[in-house]
Amino acid sequence: MTNSRIAAVDVGNDSIKAIFGKMDSELNIPNVIARDVEDRPVIGIEELDSKNPLEGIHIRVHSPALKENNAIYRVGHLATKSDNATELDPGSSKSEEDQTLVMLFSALALDAVQKEGSTGFKKSGNVIDANYTLGTGLPLREVKEGKDAGYRSKLLGSVHQVEFLVTPKYQGQKVNIKFDEVKVYPEGFAAYINLVMDNNLNIINKDLIDKRILIQDIGGLSTDIAVIKNRNVDDDKAQGFNLGVSEALESIREEIRSKHGVELDSRRDVVEIITKKNDRNHIMVKGSRTSVHDITDRILLDLAKKQYRLLRNVWQKNSQTEICYFVGGGSIVLKDYLKTLNNNLDGYNIDFFEDEKESIWMMANAYYKLISDFSRRTNKDKADQDKKPVKAN
Repeated sequence: MTNSRIAAVDVGNDSIKAIFGKMDSELNIPNVIARDVEDRPVIGIEELDSKNPLEGIHIRVHSPALKENNAIYRVGHLATKSDNATELDPGSSKSEEDQTLVMLFSALALDAVQKEGSTGFKKSGNVIDANYTLGTGLPLREVKEGKDAGYRSKLLGSVHQVEFLVTPKYQGQKVNIKFDEVKVYPEGFAAYINLVMDNNLNIINKDLIDKRILIQDIGGLSTDIAVIKNRNVDDDKAQGFNLGVSEALESIREEIRSKHGVELDSRRDVVEIITKKNDRNHIMVKGSRTSVHDITDRILLDLAKKQYRLLRNVWQKNSQTEICYFVGGGSIVLKDYLKTLNNNLDGYNIDFFEDEKESIWMMANAYYKLISDFSRRTNKDKADQDKKPVKAN
């Protein structure tokens, strides 16, 4: 019997959010990778192990699921410092990109080495054999196109290996990842589960459970609008759109570079400028505090108008809707613009999550609830089966 550890992983465009085990571990890593060489130069190599592993993820990934097998990558914070860093492009399918898998395998391997003593995973020499029961998700558009089945089959039935190269504390460690089960959920459905149920899938929001609601999940590459009625997602009316915040963030980044000569490492830097508590929409230019309000306001208001148009179109087709919740990292970026538009235009009943962490971690939390419940039911069924008396011949 394998010792399977629960993993709930949201591979978001901005970052990967993951919750493990009995909620005893979580990871948040920027979704940025960069191809690299095996012996990356490090200043003060003897001090490598005193540094934070999350700041220096340097790995080789072997998996039959990858188009580029056995490639070496910088991942997360380390990748943002590379000239050849890549982020997921607008229009791409999350389920078909190597980057999605590299980020997923990286997070699982980090969990395996960080929690080596408490997971029950077998270790032989420098190799850990890690078994996971995975709950994850894809945009509604990709699920409707049937891409969830292909994504799931890529993960099941194979061994995926992550080898830590010049990574603090874990250099030379290898993790063989196997999946005992993989559940791929539509992101809109997951958001609904998180809104109304606790970790044991008990109803915690009775006011919402029987309402007709919309959930507009604004991500980096896409927007999902889930239509909820009779406690279920209406698959026919729910819609996914190729419109996220990534393109707008990239435009802001490019305009800041051309106008002010300031090179930002990644889209995450742009998000920080837009959302930080102090000096919001300001950058340092040659040591001077400089406003970029004109750039951010113009580009983000244009995107907010497009998002509002999506809301209006879906609401018109579902006229008995009572409220729309905006969730996801993109909703945090666009919140003020969407509220202003709504106040000046249609005045729909809309709401946002004021707790930014709750909004950002919503998908990972939902996957955790769903995969934990699946695991509980599976283990109970097996236990009940084992208790059945064996019939004599």
